[in-house]
Parts: sequence; C-alpha cells; structure tokens
Amino acid sequence: MHHTPKHGSWLNIAEIELSVLTRQCLDRRIEDLETLNAELAAWQRQTNADQRQVQWHFTTDDARIKLRHLYPNT
Repeated sequence: MHHTPKHGSWLNIAEIELSVLTRQCLDRRIEDLETLNAELAAWQRQTNADQRQVQWHFTTDDARIKLRHLYPNT
C-alpha cells in the first residue's frame, strides 16, 4: 500500500496508466474472462518488469514557496 495525497498529480499518473493499459492490452474484443485475466496478468508482468518511473517536477522547495502555510521552513 502506498499513501497518496488527496489532491495532486498522482491522479493524472493513474489516468495515464489506465490509458496505456487500454491501448496496449484492451484495444480489442476479448472472448472470455479467462483470456482477459491471462492478458491482464501478462501486461502487468511486463509493465512491472519495465520499472517505469515518474519524474516529479514539483519539489519540496517549490512547495515551500507555493504552499508556504503547509510547508514551514525548518
């Protein structure tokens, strides 16, 4: 389990991953649930093996400027 903020770009990342899943795996008619599960498992294994990462551009220093009241300088 990974805790994520209630508001933020993590939602965009989730939407992008779902879009990639749709384009790479679910872009065709799949006849039955067994085949669907096998296709999803294969896609998930390959995606995990690729170990894609997100490059966050909003740094702590940016947060201290933009969200001064939430990130005090200590």
